[in-house]
Amino acid sequence: MSLAIVHSRAKLGIQAPPVMVEVHLANGMPSLTLVGLPETAVRESKDRVRSALQNARLEFPSLKRITINLAPADLPKEGGRFDLAIALGLLAASGQIPPASLERCEVLGELALSGELRPVQGVLPAALACRDNQRTLLLPRANAAEAALVQGVEIIAAEHLLELCEHLRGEQLLPAVAAGSRPPPAGNLPDLRDVQGQAQAKRALIVAAAGSHNLLLFGPPGTGKTLLASRLPGILPALEEEQALEVAAIQSVCGRGMLQHWPTRPFRAPHHGASAAALVGGGSQPRPGEISQAHHGVLFLDELPEFDRKVLEMLREPMESGEIHIARAREQLTFPARFQLIAAMNPCPCGYQGDPSGRCRCSPEQVERYRSKLSGPLLDRIDLHLAMHNEAFSLTGQTVGKPDSAEAGAAVAAARQRQLDRQGCLNAYLDLSDVRQHCALPTADASWLEKAVAQLGLSRRASHRVLKVARTLADLEQQPVIGRPHLAEALQYRQLDRQPLDRLPLS
Repeated sequence: MSLAIVHSRAKLGIQAPPVMVEVHLANGMPSLTLVGLPETAVRESKDRVRSALQNARLEFPSLKRITINLAPADLPKEGGRFDLAIALGLLAASGQIPPASLERCEVLGELALSGELRPVQGVLPAALACRDNQRTLLLPRANAAEAALVQGVEIIAAEHLLELCEHLRGEQLLPAVAAGSRPPPAGNLPDLRDVQGQAQAKRALIVAAAGSHNLLLFGPPGTGKTLLASRLPGILPALEEEQALEVAAIQSVCGRGMLQHWPTRPFRAPHHGASAAALVGGGSQPRPGEISQAHHGVLFLDELPEFDRKVLEMLREPMESGEIHIARAREQLTFPARFQLIAAMNPCPCGYQGDPSGRCRCSPEQVERYRSKLSGPLLDRIDLHLAMHNEAFSLTGQTVGKPDSAEAGAAVAAARQRQLDRQGCLNAYLDLSDVRQHCALPTADASWLEKAVAQLGLSRRASHRVLKVARTLADLEQQPVIGRPHLAEALQYRQLDRQPLDRLPLS
């Protein structure tokens, strides 16, 4: 047979669109033509394939006119992921392996000049798509563990091209890789009990974890802002199966292999010098940024005002929608970005405003200029603002901090389960109609909240977020109805808003 078709998968964002590798051998002037919008690495595959076949002592049809088409023709193809599919297509078209053996298979893999199979990026999305199409996935052995995260897909892995040829001929069958296998669970995560004192900050962290609320910590250096933020993954519930696969798929296309510490939520902490493309994604071939790599996890931005303001403003839409849209001239991609933002900052450029030692020398204009790097719309989208202060240092009589991560994690898990049972989502993701339904207040409390919101000068968005935080506080206390103490505490977490909050009566 002079025509062979091999199924493969491209990498487009975190998607794996199907690609048909069509190989045709014809009589005529010997040549090899590769079409189908291939990038440079794909065009070079014909040389890798020729050397791999010859070094594996397989016949390369060099006396034929060879045409290789990567369909669909309008989909960009990149990388060496099509090497193996092209090689198998040439072998099938020249009759060295039965073409029928490739009909129910999808093929991924890069070829070394010796014929060995090298791993490629983005295998997990391809494995998910292969499972949905009920095909067998042929790939390098180095990618087998990553593809095996997907249940219900048949995986055949090999280390050399000859092994796959013998398998497809039925001469030496390769064993199927056990799908659904999981990497070892995470070890001990940083524990909340390591944080001494800072009871109010730990309370705010638990509230943020319980409702997936965004949190901003501000205070002088050394108060434990970064230490506290690093303890958040230890009190969050483990990822569910589908969530873990989504996170692992993002890591796969970023070239980091399978999900580390399955099924712990990701914790990303980019440097404040990160560019817009690094934070939100992009590039000539768009790739997920830090916010997508923090999907279903935590994005920690330390020294928040030191980030470029234009970069921070790009966070506003994904914080609301849970996804980021990247537009290019020939394609538009959507990356998931349902992350929980934890940010930290100093109160002034030198960091010591309000310190009892009086060492801050920043003028009001400098402080205003420093804080103005954070826009009002961005601060509106952060549910909790908490000021942290230095506490007295003592090595004598020091006790373990309370609560620890196990205790806090149990309270967080119980509160989250109440939210899911009541409304099907966490409180931070309630839309306006859900807020009206699940955060309803008695008339007296509603009137009290309206006065407090007017006194603070809060926007409608910020006032709705106050209600969501109050709903989370009630869930932590297993209360079906939001009470005035919950509203008062939620309002206390708006400490960076324009007007100061006087002591409000609870009755």
